[in-house]
Amino acid sequence: MTIERIVLAFAGTAILLSLGLAYSVSLYWLWFTAFVGFNLLQSAFTGFCPLAIILKKLGRKPGNAF
Repeated sequence: MTIERIVLAFAGTAILLSLGLAYSVSLYWLWFTAFVGFNLLQSAFTGFCPLAIILKKLGRKPGNAF
């Protein structure tokens, strides 16, 4: 699995998990949802993704985007 697929899978999982926690625990979890969304948006324009950097250092193979 390439870095891009891992990043997208992680972001999707984090968003769905935080939406579930916002529904069942507290609406403050929506701030985490907003953080993940903002991070996805800024990485689309800048190419900077902290998770992609960590995955590169762990030896995962990069694809085209990161």
